[in-house]
Amino acid sequence: MSRYDSRAADPASYRDRRSDSGLGAPPASASASASSRRDYDDGGASPRKLNLDGLPHFEKNFYHESPSVRAMTESEVDDYRLRREITVEGRDVPKPVKSFHDVGFPEYVLQEIKKAGFVEPTPIQSQGWPMALKGRDLIGIAETGSGKTLAYLLPAIVHVNAQPILDPGDGPIVLVLAPTRELAVQIQQEATKFGASSRIKSTCIYGGVPKGPQVRDLQKGVEIVIATPGRLIDMLESNHTNLRRVTYLVLDEADRMLDMGFDPQIRKIVSQIRPDRQTLYWSATWPKEVEQLARQFLYNPYKVIIGSSDLKANHAIRQYVDIVPEKQKYDKLVKLLEDIMDGSRILIFMDTKKGCDQITRQLRMDGWPALSIHGDKSQAERDWVLSEFKSGKSPIMTATDVAARGLDVKDVKYVINYDFPGSLEDYVHRIGRTGRAGAKGTAYTFFTAANARFAKELITILEEAGQRVSPELAAMGRGAPPPPSVIPEWHGSKGTSCSFGLLPWFPRPREGLWQQSPVELIDGDGPVFSDDVLDVTT
Repeated sequence: MSRYDSRAADPASYRDRRSDSGLGAPPASASASASSRRDYDDGGASPRKLNLDGLPHFEKNFYHESPSVRAMTESEVDDYRLRREITVEGRDVPKPVKSFHDVGFPEYVLQEIKKAGFVEPTPIQSQGWPMALKGRDLIGIAETGSGKTLAYLLPAIVHVNAQPILDPGDGPIVLVLAPTRELAVQIQQEATKFGASSRIKSTCIYGGVPKGPQVRDLQKGVEIVIATPGRLIDMLESNHTNLRRVTYLVLDEADRMLDMGFDPQIRKIVSQIRPDRQTLYWSATWPKEVEQLARQFLYNPYKVIIGSSDLKANHAIRQYVDIVPEKQKYDKLVKLLEDIMDGSRILIFMDTKKGCDQITRQLRMDGWPALSIHGDKSQAERDWVLSEFKSGKSPIMTATDVAARGLDVKDVKYVINYDFPGSLEDYVHRIGRTGRAGAKGTAYTFFTAANARFAKELITILEEAGQRVSPELAAMGRGAPPPPSVIPEWHGSKGTSCSFGLLPWFPRPREGLWQQSPVELIDGDGPVFSDDVLDVTT
């Protein structure tokens, strides 16, 4: 029974479109169905073990080419992909679509797209929609702000509309896993916006808030669940939901989830989902551990890369990197705010929760309208801070990396890295909070002697994006010592006191070289560098 049999008289209903536009049309034959796994392309991976006893068949191939797409020659397809920096891998890759009408979405979905003001599909949507609608597994690699949320949500809505209605006790049909609460909430907002016209219910499952409202949503029955792994496992173990009906699985920001140590939780969740599901695996980067996980979870997937799988920054963002002494960063920040503050939203990243609160407090004491967000804040406070920031009532927000990925706030004009992050991947994702959806943005980064080990890779990212590299940063990238102005003052000799604990850089006098190395402390009284005897003033 279709969940829209009762809407048969509605010309905008999804089921009425099955015979004309092709969305939701059943596959031409059983062998054409993506549910059949006999066409496995091993590619170095192992096919999922199929034990489908007692599991009902479900439809997931909903794509028919529009006449305009079918008319595209191979040369035109290659030119379009080259122009939009689309790289594809896999068998029987569908042609990209150039307009929203080419996809064949139901009219009510097209109305929501038009209402949102979108002019044309982004590159990841252009190629990702036909792939997802064909029902095959999909790997999508694209930078933040590329429109990938809608690249998997709109096919998810089509997928849900083609499935039988939920019975009492049924779990969701679509499951989206996300690394952070903020990203999960934003995905659900989009799911609500685009799913409302077809009466699709969704809920967001994440920690840090009472379980009651989330449990009630699950018990009432929702077609789409967006969840962080930890809270979802809690709900599963408490028998508040189940994953027996999940046929469309999305792992969003897979690289970030692995960075945060969610690998065991992801495996536990996926093991409870039927093996012939459709899986969409999204990542901004493609390190080995992300690829290994994809090989285990996906079968015969398409792969689409926007730009390059190599780490690179959004070219719409102007990047400035200033070499700054640690003690002068706050003064530098205030001077920068005085120069750029025009009411636009400014996002400032810190390394620690404590630093985030300290700088925010200091800014507010100096009269700046700043609020902070980090993992120790309650969910209610985080929601309030985000609301104040989005509305412009508090145009300055300081944050730890909890906000680096998935935070989709329109018109963030400036990003400031007060503290340089612990990896270049995080740097790219931090600055990616500006310059989204075709807009321009600017990122400022304070770079200290302690960050010198990142100089070479940072220079590569800057040069790839056509940004200026300062002579000081270039010298640090070559292994030269930082400028004297950014080396902390230090007086002493072996075994004597050291006021700042660990030195990021230290001289080895007998060799006349500057090196970067951990410093060993003895009784907290001073650094010891193997057998070197130090007696220097810098």
